[in-house]
Amino acid sequence: MRDELELLLNRRWILKSEDKEAYYRVRDSIGELRHFASDKLGCQIIENSLLVKLEKIPASPENFMGIEEFTSKEEYAFFCVLLMFLEDRDAQEQFILSQLTDYLSANMPGGGGGERNDSQSASPGVDWTIYTTRRRLIRVLRYAVAQGLLRVTDGSDDSFMDNPAGEVLYENTGASRYFMRNFSRDIADYRRPEDFEKSEWFEVDEDRGLARRHRVYKRLIFTPGMYREHCSEEDFEYLKYYGRRLADDLEQTFDCRVHIHRSSAFLLMGEECRMGKAFPGNNALSDILLLCFSEIREKVYAGLARREDRDAPEEENSESTKNGWEITANEAILVDQTEFERMLKSLKAKHGAGFPKNYREMPEGEFVREVMDAMEKWMFLSREERTHQVIIWPAAGKLAGKYPDDFG
Repeated sequence: MRDELELLLNRRWILKSEDKEAYYRVRDSIGELRHFASDKLGCQIIENSLLVKLEKIPASPENFMGIEEFTSKEEYAFFCVLLMFLEDRDAQEQFILSQLTDYLSANMPGGGGGERNDSQSASPGVDWTIYTTRRRLIRVLRYAVAQGLLRVTDGSDDSFMDNPAGEVLYENTGASRYFMRNFSRDIADYRRPEDFEKSEWFEVDEDRGLARRHRVYKRLIFTPGMYREHCSEEDFEYLKYYGRRLADDLEQTFDCRVHIHRSSAFLLMGEECRMGKAFPGNNALSDILLLCFSEIREKVYAGLARREDRDAPEEENSESTKNGWEITANEAILVDQTEFERMLKSLKAKHGAGFPKNYREMPEGEFVREVMDAMEKWMFLSREERTHQVIIWPAAGKLAGKYPDDFG
């Protein structure tokens, strides 16, 4: 069952038309898979003649769970209206791009996607003569094709990118009806993101029993780390009493190790585990983050030394000890954002010769932003905008990297 479960965790879904072998493998193990999904995760498995899908509903939404290909709110709006458009069409039904653009113009909330000045009021429709708007729609359509919602039957979307009169012939695969989560109640009255978390899906004994177990398993499997500050006390109480049983269960199911600490818990994937994206990846940015974690460790060691020498005369304290970072009661590190950015700039100056050309020549400000964004995405840190501080979470202490002594 392990391989089939990892397939469901690693993919949005398995389409029969694209991977028959995997589709039938999962169908053959559907009983065991349903039991694990419902008993441990509280998630449903959708299975029909078109696809098999594990509904991966997280315990709470995180920043990294968005669609990476989208760069604007307008693209999310386009995508939602595209799903509405496909809802009224049968599988294998074809349509041309101008039918979709007309539908978008009529149904986009508040009017269209043109770049307006603040003095201009929203007007109905979408201005497809604006290149940025067309490019955003094409990004949405390419994502839909990559996910298996659409097929390109004839033409190229480049023609629409160049000219709003350009046409493309698409085919609806029918998979779009299973893209969105099914809700057990009418969501028309929902006004805030929190309303979705409070839906009936999550209302089964919120702090005890099944719901609590589901939340803990979901946090370990669906997120890079589980932190006390982000969870209820009941969730860590569950780890306190049932953590060993949970760890044995997951370690027998997957190639992984479960680490449980006072204020955090992690599922560390082994080399043979294929349940989703893993850090570090085989890319330069991951290497830079590993170097960054080594620098953070040095700062923490300096902080520990400072604590030991706190009673020593001031002149005996070295400069590095004075600048050490200390771990807080919740196993995190709180540091001024300016100081953290200074550390990243120093890292680039110290190790930049080993970076690929794009990072080596990248301006300091852009380098800092990219590294911090990546660390935030992987839940290694979060930013406190009000106080201009950075919280470095315990996951950053799980890994570290360095260049060989003879490098360079």
